[in-house]
Amino acid sequence: MISVDDAQKIILNSIAVRKGTEKIRFSDSYGRIIAQDLISELNVPQIDNSAMDGYALISSDVEGASPEKPVILEIKGEVQAGGNNVSQPVKSGSAIRIMTGAHLPHGADAVIPFEDTEECGDRVKIFTPVNKSDNVRFAGEDIAAGDTILVRGTYIDSSQIGLIASVNRTDVTVFNRPEVSIISTGDEIIEPGSADIYGKTVNSNAYVLMNEVKKTGGNPSYFGIVKDRFDEIRATVEKALAGDIVLCTGGVSMGRYDFIPDVLKSLGAEILVHKIAVKPGKPVLFSKVQDKLFFGLPGNPVSVMVSFIEFVRPAILKMAGAIQYEKPVVKAVLKETIRKQAGRRHFIRGIFTIADGVFNVSTTGNQRSDIMHSMAAANCLIIIPENVETVEKNSIVNIQLIKHGEISVEG
Repeated sequence: MISVDDAQKIILNSIAVRKGTEKIRFSDSYGRIIAQDLISELNVPQIDNSAMDGYALISSDVEGASPEKPVILEIKGEVQAGGNNVSQPVKSGSAIRIMTGAHLPHGADAVIPFEDTEECGDRVKIFTPVNKSDNVRFAGEDIAAGDTILVRGTYIDSSQIGLIASVNRTDVTVFNRPEVSIISTGDEIIEPGSADIYGKTVNSNAYVLMNEVKKTGGNPSYFGIVKDRFDEIRATVEKALAGDIVLCTGGVSMGRYDFIPDVLKSLGAEILVHKIAVKPGKPVLFSKVQDKLFFGLPGNPVSVMVSFIEFVRPAILKMAGAIQYEKPVVKAVLKETIRKQAGRRHFIRGIFTIADGVFNVSTTGNQRSDIMHSMAAANCLIIIPENVETVEKNSIVNIQLIKHGEISVEG
């Protein structure tokens, strides 16, 4: 068996960025990888403006202001957001009423919120001092013209889309998506909704993989369920090689009907990884076939999910042009004792919470590789090294975050 680290290195070293780019509308770019640095042509914000509804004034005019001794200033006008109605300059002893986002009048160096004032006709009472620059947003403070706002290889999510829009861009150049072919194998596998399910296994793997591929930036194509027949598997694999990557579940272990290794050899494949010192996912196979990548994944659904996270997901991201492949790993306090056999790295389904800024983690229950509900409940994987047999309760462990948004806070 090969180690997890060595398997990951072999896989990533075998992958090049998929050739070709396309220019798409920025609002359609979620989940894509940007193919060139994006440089802003303008300042954000474009002008010095108010961060509050209030009065623009000279901060030195209101030093020492208090509710008992308010400073009284003359109101010289009003300026609203979104227009060119720049008011007259602010001079000592005066203030200009201003709305959030409006251009800061010349001469003013701060804005005081309405709630710290009282307007009386053409005068305003100021009840508290302000410092220079208080409640002012300066031109280019967020982004300056010429700044690189996104670097080549960045995964585009909602915040990146907002950033692109904020600099007035309507299109973005992204790498082409890797084409990922998905095959399920096994005489016992049937599709969801089948009438006769007794003694069969309803196919969940293909649908998990299709969604994970989409989320990772690939374009999935499903080639259906193939029976445990050498010729049928070979013919389907040949068709699936039209894509960049093939993901095939089942048929990679040591059983009499596990034909995947022999099928690959018959196609002249170079098998680079087969059997990894990991649980779940020991039978994982990685091969290059006609310059295409082939992943043979186990048939059990949890093994498929964990194998995808650890081995397939980084490969798709790298081919898609991403510069970051790994899920984050953090330290956590283990809330129960875990025992395992030495020899393989274990990825144990866990659920983490945060209390007083500290990560705590527990298992999600039964860890058998066919128990999918414990995978669905997990928001992390507890990583137990190869040669460790027992991890005591309250020990510090590494956990890999697999659902970053689902965080419970204990209080």
